[in-house]
Amino acid sequence: MTAATHSTLFPQVPETPDAVLDGLDPEQREVALALHGPVCVLAGAGTGKTRAITHRIAYGVRAGILQPAAVLAVTFTNRAAGEMRGRLRQLGATGVQARTFHSAALRQLQYFWPKAVGGELPRLLERKVQLVAEAAARCELRLDRNELRDVTGEIEWAKVTQTVPADYPAAVAKTQRDAPRDPAVLAQIYSTYEQLKRDRSVIDFEDVLLLTVGILQDRHDIADHVRGQYQHFVVDEYQDVSPLQQRLLDLWVGDRDNLCVVGDASQTIYSFTGATPDHLLNFRTRHPGATVVKLVRDYRSTPQVVHLANGLLSQARGRAADHRLELVSQRDKGPEPVYAEYPDEPHEAEATARRVRDLIAAGVRAGEIAILYRVNSQSEVYEQALADAGVPYQLRGAERFFERAEVREAGTALRGAARAGRNDSLLDGAEDLAAQVRAVL
Repeated sequence: MTAATHSTLFPQVPETPDAVLDGLDPEQREVALALHGPVCVLAGAGTGKTRAITHRIAYGVRAGILQPAAVLAVTFTNRAAGEMRGRLRQLGATGVQARTFHSAALRQLQYFWPKAVGGELPRLLERKVQLVAEAAARCELRLDRNELRDVTGEIEWAKVTQTVPADYPAAVAKTQRDAPRDPAVLAQIYSTYEQLKRDRSVIDFEDVLLLTVGILQDRHDIADHVRGQYQHFVVDEYQDVSPLQQRLLDLWVGDRDNLCVVGDASQTIYSFTGATPDHLLNFRTRHPGATVVKLVRDYRSTPQVVHLANGLLSQARGRAADHRLELVSQRDKGPEPVYAEYPDEPHEAEATARRVRDLIAAGVRAGEIAILYRVNSQSEVYEQALADAGVPYQLRGAERFFERAEVREAGTALRGAARAGRNDSLLDGAEDLAAQVRAVL
C-alpha cells in the first residue's frame, strides 16, 4: 500500500474498536459509547453531530455490540444518507442501512406490497404539481405559479399531518393555519387530486409513508418481520420529523427502546410541511430513562459568528427557545460579522446582489464571494436578483433556476411568442400560451 493510500482521501480503517473513538471530544465520545436504551443528542450547528453518530454506529458494530444489518439510520436527504454510508465504510462498519424516511419506506413497500395488497405497486408520481394544476382546473380554478406551489405545499402538509380532504377545513381552523386559499376550496382541490391519482394508478411521496404505515398497522405479521430485521434505530435531524414520519418510526421501533435521535429544536426548517420540534422536545417525556448528551463545541464558526448566533437565538420565544443550546466556538478569532435587516426576502436578495456587484467592482475576485442560503427553494429570488444586477454566478449543489427543464421550456414558448411580434393569431392565443407556461412551471 502506497503512502498516497493513507491520505485524507483514503483514510485508513481504524484497526480496533477503541481506535474508532480516537479524535472524538468528550461529549462526542459519550454519544459513541451510549449504545443501549433511548439516547437523545442535542447538537448545535457545527458541533460534529454526524461524526458522533457515525462513530457511535461504527464502534457498536466493530465491538460486536450491534449487528450491522440490524441497524437502520434515517436521515432527511439522500446526500446525507450517502455521506453517512461513506463515513461508516471508512470506519470499517459496512452493511448498515442509512436511508431517508421515504427511501426506507419505499423499499419496504415494494417488498411487502404483493403480500399485503397484491399486484404491482402503483407508479410513483415524480412531480405532483402538474396533477395539482389539473385538479384545480377541474375545480374551475386557475392558479398562477406561486399559488400552485402554495396549494401543492398545503396538500403535502395535510397528508403528513394525516388530514383527509373532508377534515382539512377543521384542521386549518384548529391549528390557526394561514391557508393559501379558502379551506373549503382547497379541500375540493385536494379531494380531486386524490381522485386523479386513483384514476391513474399513481402515488406520491407522501403516499409512500401513508401506505407503509397502513400496512404495518394492519398486518402484524409484516410489522413483526420488519422489527425482526431492525433492532437499533438512529434518526438524524429529529427536529424536522413530521407527525407521519413519527408514526412510521413508532411502528418500526415497536415496544423497544433502542432508539437514538439527534437534533436541535432551534434548527427546524420544515415546519411549513408539518414538521415540528415537539417530538424532540417531548423525547424525554416519552422516554423517561433516556440518556441526554449536549454537543455545544462549535468547530465550524469563529467566536464572533457564534456570539452573534447565540445573541440572535436568545431573542427567540417558545418551547424551542427554552431548550436552545449556547454554543462555544473552538476556532481562532476572526473578523466581526456585519449584518443588516430587510423587510422581506426580495429586498434582501436585491441588496445582496448590489453588494456582490460592488465588491467585484472594487477588485474582489468573484470566486471569493459566496451567498449561502438554508434551503434550495430560496435560490430563485437570489438568482433573479443577481441576473438583474448583471452578476454572473455559479450554483453549487442544485440546478440553476434558469437551466431547469421546465423553465427552459417556458422560456422557449415566451421567446417564440415575442419573435412573432404583432401576429394577431398568436395574440389571440395569448391566454392559451399563459396556461402552457403555468403548466410547465
